[in-house]
Amino acid sequence: MTKQPKKPQEDATGGALRADARRNRERLLAAAHAVFSERGADASLNDVAKRAEVGIGTLYRHFESREALLAATCDERLLLLAKQSRERAESLPALEALRVFLEELVHSAGMYKGLAASLGIVLKSHTQGCDATTAEGERLLEAAQRKGEVRSDVLLDDVVCMAMAISLAAAEDASGPKRVHRLTGMFFDGLRSRPEPRGARHR
Repeated sequence: MTKQPKKPQEDATGGALRADARRNRERLLAAAHAVFSERGADASLNDVAKRAEVGIGTLYRHFESREALLAATCDERLLLLAKQSRERAESLPALEALRVFLEELVHSAGMYKGLAASLGIVLKSHTQGCDATTAEGERLLEAAQRKGEVRSDVLLDDVVCMAMAISLAAAEDASGPKRVHRLTGMFFDGLRSRPEPRGARHR
């Protein structure tokens, strides 16, 4: 099989990067990961640029916003999340596959302190990882809805909002993973389709 050439990296305007620009981008990503890990997702972008030894203008040429930079630093983790979810879903019931996906999304939202508050915007940044995670979430949700296990009015945005809320709650709780599991279970109780009681009338 012939290997497809790798898509060249792009700047914030969609243009292909020169070798020196690629190096700057890689330095910015490494610096951003270090700074966000130390100080949280709302850390100063000037500090990121200083750590990368470039000007703030260079940072914005590569990443048009904080959310775009966060999405790029999370990209590999989100690609892995989507890949593992696809593999896992082959052996799990649809509802359980969606529940595990939500838990993994919650853990990813905790990659940096404060990232959960921006997760909804970050996932719309259209990096490979963001697009793969969004597509996987849509696939799992639709599969559970087709089987009648999840209410038909539930949207992926609802699932993402709950991931944000659970991640923020877990960050303030020493029990962390246990609380994530408990809150995820409570949320899924609300997602389930339930037959309307016989004789019930809509008002």
